[in-house]
Amino acid sequence: MAASTDAGLVGKLSNMGPTWLAGAIATGPATIGALVTAGAGYGYTLLWVVVLSALMGATAQYLAMRLGLLTETGIVSAVEDNLGSAWAWLLVADTVVAAGLAQLVIMKTLAGVSAEVTGIGPVAWAVAWGVVLAVGLAGGGYRFAELGAKVLVSLVVLLFVASLFVVPIDAGAAAAGLVPSVPAGVEGALLAAGILGGAVHIALVTMQSYTMRARGWTEDDAALARFDVGASMLVAFGIASLAIFLVAASVLSDPSLGVVAAANALGPLVGSNAKWLFLLGLWGAAVTTLGGNTVVPPYLVADKMGWEQDTSDPRYRAAVAAFALVSVLGVFIPGAVFGLLVQALAIGFVGTPFVLALVLYLLNDPTAVPATNSVVENVGGVLLIGISTVVAGQWLQRVASGGVTDPVSLAILAFAAVLGAAMLGLGGLSVRNWLADDAEPAVAAD
Repeated sequence: MAASTDAGLVGKLSNMGPTWLAGAIATGPATIGALVTAGAGYGYTLLWVVVLSALMGATAQYLAMRLGLLTETGIVSAVEDNLGSAWAWLLVADTVVAAGLAQLVIMKTLAGVSAEVTGIGPVAWAVAWGVVLAVGLAGGGYRFAELGAKVLVSLVVLLFVASLFVVPIDAGAAAAGLVPSVPAGVEGALLAAGILGGAVHIALVTMQSYTMRARGWTEDDAALARFDVGASMLVAFGIASLAIFLVAASVLSDPSLGVVAAANALGPLVGSNAKWLFLLGLWGAAVTTLGGNTVVPPYLVADKMGWEQDTSDPRYRAAVAAFALVSVLGVFIPGAVFGLLVQALAIGFVGTPFVLALVLYLLNDPTAVPATNSVVENVGGVLLIGISTVVAGQWLQRVASGGVTDPVSLAILAFAAVLGAAMLGLGGLSVRNWLADDAEPAVAAD
């Protein structure tokens, strides 16, 4: 695109792409659900997590962006070339599990909201949306639907921001919420993990290298890519998350929040139309997020299998269509939508530290990238991995303390155990390479 040749602000804004898309997906129904539930259930207590989520999201996208620019290949290929096929398959499996769970729950959200708006049953809507996604994405026509959905999401975000000037914000309580603390019990830890999981999710980190390749970005576009990350994830996503949370914390006080109750958060601004505006915004967020999330697992599977990662390859098209159609099953998952959305984000967050560790390992491997990380970049990466591991670990600890009596809890803990073992192995390789002080790092055996 020769985007880097235009250094002006207008040129940069017009050429923003990969991280803007990631930010739009991050500001989806799962993130909105986590933010609104946290604000309604605990007031301003988790405000520090909201601020931290924007910082961590920007850091994660920066590191993923840097790896994509330096390798000029997909993340799966970079892992396989430098660590081996087994590690690449583990990355694919991690992403498919996390993105797949999110896909099912978001489809349930989209079908439910569509039913609420039209009066037609959610099962019929789930089938219809599955077919629309399969045909639209496999045929390459999703960009028009994506633009419309982003407009709806942007309007709702603007309403939340504007409502900050109307709702009674308690400045003192908000300032106290900047002091790190997690409410007691599994629910508080779950919400903290869910909020962070919306900004630092496997799907967002792994898709970055593929969307940058689709835009034709190279290392020459590094300045534009940095601007893309800062403006999209740190500023836009950060402001949107902060506004949604503050409005919920100020107006709502119902821990068992539902979609209609959350819609009333817009009441001070738009009165009786609040419910419908919020439902349409949630609908737009679900369409945007569902469409973006649908292509993530096929990207990684195609990369691992050596297929082209675009619709010119019928195998890639088939993978996209299959993933879209399977998501229809999400409508049959029992439970309240907002609670399921938060759980899906938290589970995805459990798998995120492993992906971040892979990115950081490759960025310090001189055989993988032509320019390894600086000290500052490594410090940021280590802090990112450490914070995400601690927060995810707190939730896992509280899940385990309640007794592993159901298959879901057992599966979550087993998932975390496998990825934890993989992270320890990756850490061992890093130490071995450092001690060897060799230009050709050790490679894990398949």
